[in-house]
Amino acid sequence: MVATPLNLKILSEKRTPLSGGHRMCAGCAEAIIVKQVLLAIDDPVVVINGTGCLEVSTTIFPYTAWRVPWIHVAFENTAAVAAGVEAAYRALVRRGALPADRRVVFVAFAGDGGSYDIGLQALSGALERGHRFLYVCLDNEGYMNTGIQRSGATPRGAWTTTTPVGKVMPGKPQWRKDLTAIVAAHRIPYVAQVAPSHWKDLMTRVRKAVASGGPAFLNALSDCNRGWRHDPAQTIEVTRLAVETCYWPLFEVEDGVWRLNYRPRRKLPITEYLRLQGRFAHLLRPEFQDLVAEIQAEVDRRWEELLRRCGETA
Repeated sequence: MVATPLNLKILSEKRTPLSGGHRMCAGCAEAIIVKQVLLAIDDPVVVINGTGCLEVSTTIFPYTAWRVPWIHVAFENTAAVAAGVEAAYRALVRRGALPADRRVVFVAFAGDGGSYDIGLQALSGALERGHRFLYVCLDNEGYMNTGIQRSGATPRGAWTTTTPVGKVMPGKPQWRKDLTAIVAAHRIPYVAQVAPSHWKDLMTRVRKAVASGGPAFLNALSDCNRGWRHDPAQTIEVTRLAVETCYWPLFEVEDGVWRLNYRPRRKLPITEYLRLQGRFAHLLRPEFQDLVAEIQAEVDRRWEELLRRCGETA
């Protein structure tokens, strides 16, 4: 199936599947990403939502902000439940209990803790089995829902409550996992890395993912101003700088073919991204210049590796 192009007039007239009045923090990127994802899908949607900020903030009993069928599951089994829901739907279609000519899209939302770490096994298994659903990782780079602890997605040098900054530890000592590449290694039909600051790219990737005919995965950088320590009004600017510094490049892997979707006109230094966030405030001090240089070198290395994979010149 070919993905249909975006039509702004139609998008502006669509009813938002996630209503206003939810309890997400002001400036939270998760609500922005969820709305962009769901507005890009024209077919009926069923949402599978792992425990996290999105779940607890949109379904405080007895209220719900969801205007589509929605199921809450545990941190670690979002992909497993999505696979089960999708398999049950196919079984009902085979039995004639549901119409075969009406497509339903299954969308799973989970955080980085439930995707990079405690949910990785379930995610890998569901992808390997080939269940047809879209898995969206809302990557806010930490266990924000439970107190801003470090996760496998937390970048090196970042302050969290479990990687405090002091004489012994300058923030998280390890590099973050490359989950997007890990998922791409499963050779599923579609994988992409997206950011809410580049909304048109994100929504285009959603449409391609839904049209891919198999399991699809989007890794979405989801700014958490509470954990990243910046003004709520700066969410989109911080996310944009993540892209412009090539810390968070935008690309897709379609049927094993890597493709760069955005290339900055001028690659900004990583300090432009770090300086707006309180979790990196200590890195701007003179004694941490060597660590900043290491972070810049790692960003450059990963960017050049991505260019090679995509067949682009450095």
